[in-house]
Amino acid sequence: MAEESIEKIPGIGEKTAEKLKEAGFTDMMSIAASSSGVLSVAAGIGDDTAAKIISEARKMLKMGFEPATVALKKREQIGKITTGSKTLDAMLGGGIETQAITEMHGAFGSGKSQIGLQLSVNVQMPRDKGGLGAQAVFIDTEGTFRPERVQQMAKGAGLDPKKVLENIFVAKAYNSDHQVLLAEKCEDILKQGNVKLIVVDSVTSAFRSDYTGRGTLADRQQKLNRHLHQLQKLADIYNLAIYVTNQVMSRPDILFGDPTAPIGGHILGHQATFRVYLRKSKGEKRIGRLIDSPSLPEGETVFRVLPEGVRD
Repeated sequence: MAEESIEKIPGIGEKTAEKLKEAGFTDMMSIAASSSGVLSVAAGIGDDTAAKIISEARKMLKMGFEPATVALKKREQIGKITTGSKTLDAMLGGGIETQAITEMHGAFGSGKSQIGLQLSVNVQMPRDKGGLGAQAVFIDTEGTFRPERVQQMAKGAGLDPKKVLENIFVAKAYNSDHQVLLAEKCEDILKQGNVKLIVVDSVTSAFRSDYTGRGTLADRQQKLNRHLHQLQKLADIYNLAIYVTNQVMSRPDILFGDPTAPIGGHILGHQATFRVYLRKSKGEKRIGRLIDSPSLPEGETVFRVLPEGVRD
């Protein structure tokens, strides 16, 4: 139903529909999940008309309350992607979940990007091997995407490296505006292909460099919030997994315990469904700690980053 054409909504004529489609409102769900202010600007219509259109779309999609049994049915559609490490999967309740944002943060070399690349490979494996038999989108903000590393991991997973690369759509984001635009553009690929994973590596670095100084913090957080909501919306509508990496900053005021904190503050803390803190151990060993999840207990596990990929 979310894919239903917007022309079916009462109050939308041909011209309005054209304008809305140009602005990226291509299905009922995108309109129902919008606000009247955003819609009125996009279509050049009054606020009241926009509010009526949104209300009609919501009625048609039955977006009110529903019994918890319906919510359970939705949960049953969730897929999980293996990270390559059984212990890391177990800590995450079986792997990286669809319909959710999983955020991993840690210092340089802690394995966040490696897991992102590994997931882009693993999502292509059949379901019985821990994949979803699907494609991946990779938004690269730090120049971390390495096709040759993906080939290595594909061989390690027993997959054809050329085919694996063909099933990953990569885009490099040059600043935060470009990053937000790419997330919106994802929808074009999602409609045509069979994408079940979006990787954003890293989700905060472009925002951090575009907004420097305390005076810009509120603007940065607002924009980051909108970006994360957009990603969550894609996860919900298309039943796909969102994996984002995040940097850490040092906290000199902390005397005991870990002196680092993830970037993005409460906005990212609240928006991410699962949060994992990664740190480097000896050699190829990495330690992952689940620090936030709606249903899983806090836990810690050790995994390794080897030439063939992420392993136990």
